[in-house]
Amino acid sequence: MKTYDTFDEMGLKENVLRGVYAYGFEKPSVIQQKAIVPLKMGYDLIAQAQSGSGKTGAFAVGVLERIEPEGPPAQALVLLPTRELAMQVANVFAGISDYSGLRIQLCIGGTPMRGKRNAGVPSLIEERKGHVVVATPGRILDMFEKQLVNADNVKMLVLDEADEMLSEGFSEDIKRIFRMISKTAQIALFSATLPPAALEITDKFMNSPLSIIVKKEEVTLQGILQYAVCVEYEDNKFSTLCDLYERLSITQAVIFCNSKRKVEWLSDMMAKQDFTVSSTHGALDHAERMKIMEDFRNGHTRVLITTDLLARGIDVQQVSLVINYDLPMLKETYVHRIGRSGRFGRKGVAITMVTDREIGYLKQLEHHYETFIDALPSNLADLPV
Repeated sequence: MKTYDTFDEMGLKENVLRGVYAYGFEKPSVIQQKAIVPLKMGYDLIAQAQSGSGKTGAFAVGVLERIEPEGPPAQALVLLPTRELAMQVANVFAGISDYSGLRIQLCIGGTPMRGKRNAGVPSLIEERKGHVVVATPGRILDMFEKQLVNADNVKMLVLDEADEMLSEGFSEDIKRIFRMISKTAQIALFSATLPPAALEITDKFMNSPLSIIVKKEEVTLQGILQYAVCVEYEDNKFSTLCDLYERLSITQAVIFCNSKRKVEWLSDMMAKQDFTVSSTHGALDHAERMKIMEDFRNGHTRVLITTDLLARGIDVQQVSLVINYDLPMLKETYVHRIGRSGRFGRKGVAITMVTDREIGYLKQLEHHYETFIDALPSNLADLPV
């Protein structure tokens, strides 16, 4: 199977390619090199790749290539196991589709089926009539049954985190969805592992799928020095951060928090201490976010405080330091966050702030990525930031 070393070689539509680069992607990851073109060509696909390998970008670009702006709503359906993942994926679609004239629809628990948009949903993501529908299984079944989304329009179905989606808790809903859409729909499964249930889906619902496997060792944290700063309580984090900030000579840094409220609070607290920072999160409109990112890329601001909205989209060569003010809620997000540093072979530093009660989760992260997160040394002068 052919691989493509650059996005330019893939023959992408001009507006999709423009969106890819504007979103911050520069060079395709291994899964993107292998999966995007088969998806755009209409093949059914089973892709096995670890968390942090660039799966979301791969199927987002592949889906957007297949969608026609003049066509009906719900041409593509993308299913995720949790509302948080669905929101993340919808944000990626919204960012890459910025120049395509396509609407992205988010169907998750907690968003209205009709009426007023949620304040936290970015402006490019709709509650109704999207060309691409990003959803959780229970919610989309409800939308199908209430005829708020037309299952007959679905010509492409992507199942992300397929190992979890085909587990006992979801499998019956997934099978119902498969039966409700057209038998000619293109189907793609993306999964870290391929459970027996995936083979059943392959036999019953897929048409001679291609298989792509990206080995775990191809997802690497090489070149990034990982450290942890342990504090007793959450309240101790801010003073520790200020101490780090004063002791490090930072070129550019990104600080990740888990919520919009935390981003705003931390920005205000640092401003009161006369630190110059910028901040962004999903509640800002797209133009505001793009302006903040443009200023950051151009070096007008040195420190950006953000939620995971931008964990996959920031690709700034000068970023040498990532600080996890909060441990990521999802393990797969960790590699997306700290991958912002050490770009293009440079050394980078990732510092994660951990309370005493979070030590166990830190150990889980180490085990998940088969890595070691060392205690931050007292002498910071030699850190490459």
